[in-house]
Amino acid sequence: MKKLRLVIASAVILAVMLSTMLALQTAEKAEPPKPVPSPSQAVLDAWNDIGDKLITMAEDFPEDKYDFKATPAQRTFAEVLLHVAGTSYVFTDTAQGKEARPHDLPRERYKSKADVVTVLKQAVADGASTIKDKGDQGMNNAVRLSFGNRMVRVGDLAYGMAMHASEHYGQLVVYYRLNGLVPPESR
Repeated sequence: MKKLRLVIASAVILAVMLSTMLALQTAEKAEPPKPVPSPSQAVLDAWNDIGDKLITMAEDFPEDKYDFKATPAQRTFAEVLLHVAGTSYVFTDTAQGKEARPHDLPRERYKSKADVVTVLKQAVADGASTIKDKGDQGMNNAVRLSFGNRMVRVGDLAYGMAMHASEHYGQLVVYYRLNGLVPPESR
C-alpha cells in the first residue's frame, strides 16, 4: 500500500511539474523576443560582463593571497588584474586617437588590494565610457594600433580586449582553485 501511495504521489508531482513547464514555455512564446542590441550596446554588454566578473574577483580574493602565482614564470593574482586594467587602456587610448600607455601597470605602484580594485574599476568604467561615447557609428571607425603597425575597427578592438580579459579570468579561476577557494561565479 505504501508503494502505491508513493507511485501516485510521484505521478502527481511529475504531472504538476510538466504542466508548469509547459505553461512557462507557452508564456515565453507568447511574448515577443527581446530586440537585437545595437552594435555599441553589444560591445558594451560584453565589456561590462567580463569587467564585472573581474572586479568581483578582485574584491573577493583574499589580500594575503594577492601575490600568489601558480608557477614562478607566471604573474601574481594582482599582476594579472593590473595587466587587464592596463590593456583596457590600450583600448581606450587607441580608440581616442592617443598613443597607448604601457599595458602592464606596476605592482609597486598599486601595493594594496584596495589600490588594485580601484584601478581595475576605473579601467572598466573608462572603457565603458569610451564605448558609449563612440556609439554605433564610432564602433566602425578605424584606428591605428600602437603595436603591430595595423589598423583595426574600434568595435573589434573592444571585443578583442574583452576576450583578452576573459582569458585572464580563466587563469584567475585556476588561482582560486589552487588556493582551495571557489570562484564567485561558481558559487
